[in-house]
Amino acid sequence: MNRKLISSGSRFEREIGYSRAVVDGRWIFVSGTTGFDYATMRISDDVAQQAAQCFRNIAAALTEAGGATLDQVVRVRYIVPRREDFEKCWPVLRKYLGKAQPAATMMCAGLLEERIKIEIEVTALRPELPVTG
Repeated sequence: MNRKLISSGSRFEREIGYSRAVVDGRWIFVSGTTGFDYATMRISDDVAQQAAQCFRNIAAALTEAGGATLDQVVRVRYIVPRREDFEKCWPVLRKYLGKAQPAATMMCAGLLEERIKIEIEVTALRPELPVTG
């Protein structure tokens, strides 16, 4: 089985028991990712800045998963506690996923902590490795 677990080092992964991402073959499944800067465990109060940090965290997981980028994202799920915050994120979403234009879903739901204003989950398909020989 060609399966690899990716960790960001977030305390949430240890405390809850999950991986930032799972690689299975060419598929990369990135867990719901928040706007925490995992190095400092700080989070902005601004929903758009949180979205941008989500994508930086996701991009790091995709890179570690085998050289994938946000351009290989095929599905994205956005979760926001307040639907009125979602439109504030649109320029950020377009900046990071405008080239990939993945299938997308937005849901309103409560999140782990009150200060978390958006959570983003993606699925990506790694590029095929060139055949050598």
